[in-house]
Amino acid sequence: MNSAAGTYAAGRQVTPPAPADSRFSAGTSTYLEVVPSVDPASDAGQDLARAVRERPVPAGTSVLVGGPSAVLVDGKATISDHLPLAVGLIALTTFVLLFLFTGSVVMPLKALVLNALSLSAVLGAAVWIFQDGHLSGALGFLPGPLDTSMPVLLFCIAFGLSMDYEVFLLSRIKEEYDRGVPNTEAVATGLARTGRIVTTAAALLAVTFVAFATSSVTFMQMFGIGTALAIVLDATLIRGVLVPAFMRLAGNVNWWAPRPLSALHARIGLVEAPRAEVAHNAPVENVGSIGYELVRQSEK
Repeated sequence: MNSAAGTYAAGRQVTPPAPADSRFSAGTSTYLEVVPSVDPASDAGQDLARAVRERPVPAGTSVLVGGPSAVLVDGKATISDHLPLAVGLIALTTFVLLFLFTGSVVMPLKALVLNALSLSAVLGAAVWIFQDGHLSGALGFLPGPLDTSMPVLLFCIAFGLSMDYEVFLLSRIKEEYDRGVPNTEAVATGLARTGRIVTTAAALLAVTFVAFATSSVTFMQMFGIGTALAIVLDATLIRGVLVPAFMRLAGNVNWWAPRPLSALHARIGLVEAPRAEVAHNAPVENVGSIGYELVRQSEK
């Protein structure tokens, strides 16, 4: 530890104060420089910052602890304290808007679950590439811990883009379903007629974000590659495979909502055209009798 009183190690003075040590003191304040033997970003470095803050201080004084370890500890604490509120607000807003758009409680829940799956895969890929060091030679970066702000940034951007594609797809499917087209046919038609739009938009955005990988700044590389992966994964595996597969298996239950919410949607829902009358005595595909009865009740 370096201070105005000299250099100390293991609680003992190693060197007496030198003229250069006067920089550690100014007025009534003094500055101590603790030089750890561990990586400041490691768990041991963070534990050291916490231990220094927990040390008792003389009466009438206050202690401020800074440095890379302290900044990392404070950043993680701030994110963890506010992340539940941010995620809850995004989830609630998404649920409400998709419910007003579709009149279903199943569609918003499906969108949230699949978005969480997509983001988990992207964060796992980011750890595999940037933290574990795979592709470090090709991209020219030094492996290291992910920046604490990167998962939050990826979450916000990737979630917004994925919901954009979700609305593209659901709007066409719902349009067909509201015309009286059976659920299975509506899903197939919606996928066929929005596939090119979603694919083209995803390709353009992915190429744009991949260009960030040419940067020599690791943070920019991480941002570009992570966002591009999220876009490609969402436009192919999620919107092209998992969403249609789920809606095909769920059948008419896709559009189910409890009766009070159905009545609420009838009054304030975002409906472009009145729904066509559908014969309820027609066979129902891929939905059990209980689920079908729920759908029938919600449409009364």
